[in-house]
Amino acid sequence: MWRVLLVEDQPIVRQGLKVILEQDENIKVTHQAENGLEAIKALEKNVIDFIMMDVRMPEMNGIEATRRIKRQWPNIKILILTTFNDDEYALHALKEGANGFLLKTSEPKKLIEAVHSCMNGGLTLHDEVAAKVMPRLLRSANKPETTIELTPREIAITKLIGDGKTNKEIAEALFLSVGTVKNYLTAILQKTGLRDRTQLAIYAVKHDIENQS
Repeated sequence: MWRVLLVEDQPIVRQGLKVILEQDENIKVTHQAENGLEAIKALEKNVIDFIMMDVRMPEMNGIEATRRIKRQWPNIKILILTTFNDDEYALHALKEGANGFLLKTSEPKKLIEAVHSCMNGGLTLHDEVAAKVMPRLLRSANKPETTIELTPREIAITKLIGDGKTNKEIAEALFLSVGTVKNYLTAILQKTGLRDRTQLAIYAVKHDIENQS
């Protein structure tokens, strides 16, 4: 079961999210916080797998909290959930390591699917946000000065990551174990000098991995 921390300054919204998420038997909201500072304090005392967090909050906003949390607890998955369809928020959140960015107008089913996607290594972006953010991310991605030599298997995995596939989906497509896919992903990140899966997905699109053999 995934232990979830809800970070939202409005109690009624937190309660609504808790009810929605706990419809899934794999999800348990174990802790709640009103802002990023409280979230960090909760993480210092408890084991959390997943954080669903607002952007605009008192004391510490979601972007700053994401930055600090990812620096100290890099394996925790973070999904930003906000009412603001602002590509700047999304860009900053993704650059700080967020695993997804959804609007609060999303259907309940989409929120549950987003938790599963993030926990399985996927990147979740609201369609309206992705349409504005991805072109900017692609333009800002730095192309390496030298060609990175990837093996055919690494190219195949990178391509699927660029398609937004999770580790489980990649494993099924290539007839590998999830553990083997994770090992390949670690090697690819080391070769490319990229920080995480999000940057690798952008790299795959920008460098036309789709058409490499």
